[in-house]
Order: sequence, then C-alpha cells, then structure tokens
Amino acid sequence: MYYFQKVQSDTMKVNHEKCGYCGACVGVCRNMAIELVENTIIIDDEKCKNCKLCAIVCPLNALEE
Repeated sequence: MYYFQKVQSDTMKVNHEKCGYCGACVGVCRNMAIELVENTIIIDDEKCKNCKLCAIVCPLNALEE
C-alpha cells in the first residue's frame, strides 16, 4: 500500500476582491472543503484536493491556485 503526502499547498485560494459570496463553490465541493461563513469563503487546505470544480462553477472567476 502506498501513501501520498502533499509537499506544498496546491489548494485553491479565494480572490476576495472578485468574490460575490454566492456560495456556488460551496455546493459543488465534493470534499466539503469550502464554507461560507459570515460573508466570507473559507477553504480548508487539508480537505481541498485541488480538483478545481469550485473554479469552474464560480461565475466571477474568484478562485485561483
């Protein structure tokens, strides 16, 4: 059995200047890595697998690596 460990943080980041806090990214995240808390988006780096689904559905292109 092989175990893989992340060496660096390749997770998605929120550009808060672009974000409209609509929550589209929250609903599409399969790993439940994204939360909308008090009008801000929080991404849990431990849960994020960098699949980029959040960036694909974001209408304002506010998510980036």
